[in-house]
Amino acid sequence: MPILLILTGIVSLTLGLDHHPEDAKHLVKMSLPNLPSEHLIRYLNTFPKLKQQMPANATGKKKRTLSSACWGHERDCSPDGRFQTPQCPGDHTGWARTKEAQIRTFYQQADFGYIQEQLSELAPQCVPSYLGDSSLECTRYLRFCRGRNLLFDFRDLPQREERIRYHLDVLSPGQLLGHCELNRTRLTAEMDHIGSALQSWGPELRNFEVLPHPVLESGLCDLVVNTPTFIMKIDATYNMYHHFCDFFNLYASLFVNQSHPAAFNTDVQILIWETYPYDSPFKDTFKAFSQHAVWTLSDVEGKRVCFKNVVLPLLPRMIFGLFYNTPIIQGCSNSGLFRAFSEFILHRLQIPYTPPQRTIRITYLSRRTKYRQVLNEQELLEALEDNQDYSLQRVSYERLSFTEQLAITRNSDILIGMHGAGLTHLLFLPNWACIFELYNCEDPNCYKDLARLRGVRYRTWEQQELVYPQDEGHHPEGGAHAKFTNYSFDVDEFVHLVAEAAKEVRAHKEFPKEEPENPPKSQHSEL
Repeated sequence: MPILLILTGIVSLTLGLDHHPEDAKHLVKMSLPNLPSEHLIRYLNTFPKLKQQMPANATGKKKRTLSSACWGHERDCSPDGRFQTPQCPGDHTGWARTKEAQIRTFYQQADFGYIQEQLSELAPQCVPSYLGDSSLECTRYLRFCRGRNLLFDFRDLPQREERIRYHLDVLSPGQLLGHCELNRTRLTAEMDHIGSALQSWGPELRNFEVLPHPVLESGLCDLVVNTPTFIMKIDATYNMYHHFCDFFNLYASLFVNQSHPAAFNTDVQILIWETYPYDSPFKDTFKAFSQHAVWTLSDVEGKRVCFKNVVLPLLPRMIFGLFYNTPIIQGCSNSGLFRAFSEFILHRLQIPYTPPQRTIRITYLSRRTKYRQVLNEQELLEALEDNQDYSLQRVSYERLSFTEQLAITRNSDILIGMHGAGLTHLLFLPNWACIFELYNCEDPNCYKDLARLRGVRYRTWEQQELVYPQDEGHHPEGGAHAKFTNYSFDVDEFVHLVAEAAKEVRAHKEFPKEEPENPPKSQHSEL
């Protein structure tokens, strides 16, 4: 296989084995990132000079067959070389007149076409005159920016009476400084989306002013950060759906910032734009991006901090953004960008994988919350236990570490659960899997759209007369609400929907068809 050939050479190269002495001269310079095989091939194609430094025998005889592999945002990337092509079998009426326009629209909305758009929008806001000067460039509406040699003045933060989160006034005029030629007119023209902290970097960049001398020579820096730094304004950290808006947009920003071979390096600093201590059940996800402890503004308050390289990544609640506010054209699914994110996280966090065997592996998410419990849960699961084609486990994810959760999700063929943030785990299901949102609680599109983006099958309860709410639901602020009650479900219909999901899983072209010599017996376990 071509991928195995190139990886064998890469591993030998990075370890310095089986090569001539002159090859070792390049090893110090060549620190290849820890990426899945298909990702690493595209990384090398992005940086041809780095690829050329590799010994001739490192990629095998079939090196040429890999030269066309690309992500999809590159100007010279052909559709055949893309990481993945969207699937658009459904109707394309309304948004597009042709099938080609439908695919192109989805690609630009939710795939590497979105990255391509960001790259095309990058424009200088503050231009350096000399090598050591500051610089700043941003996309439209200041959704993504990156700069060099910039000073952030945090000296007044200790005097703030309240902790900072989602504030628009973290900085005041003159507390963001650089020595470069500022295009104030252009910068001001991009301030349309500053009504929310999580939509734009405008609330911060409107305070940019020019220093008369180079930042690093000004004597103003109380702290110089040499490590490339990503400053993040994050969403709700205890809600998996919302916090993964942060992680996904950070991953997408790696591609927008991919101007140097160190783009996927973990020797970067994460600085969260708030003074609250950072904590989250999903905090281990940051280990996929950085080898350093996460900072908050509390770690730099009271100081003038000079960053040699700083990135202000894509934000979680951008207008027409990625993940949370993604408008998706009808009839399309399978974003390569979402699949790449899934593979990247699973690879970096070293989540184990076991291929499916004879049985369909079903994971049922059991809720321990006040609302949206399944009142006849035991009866539903007992109805599945007698089926020898299923291997069933009931889990309560809140009792497990996040990496333990991912290990279960990655090795599930069908994931079943009530509407809730835990269904965000669908991002990490195998490509052939099905997410069964047992009941969407009158919020029909949230996880259906996320499943479309990831490219896994989606099912939910459709027979309203066969679902039995405990009551009308009572929203804390008053009024009936489907998310604030508990439910029972018709057993036969439940068994039928699971069977339909299992058929879709087995019919998927990527589902392994070979059976082991000694398939395991059907089992039911609980975690």
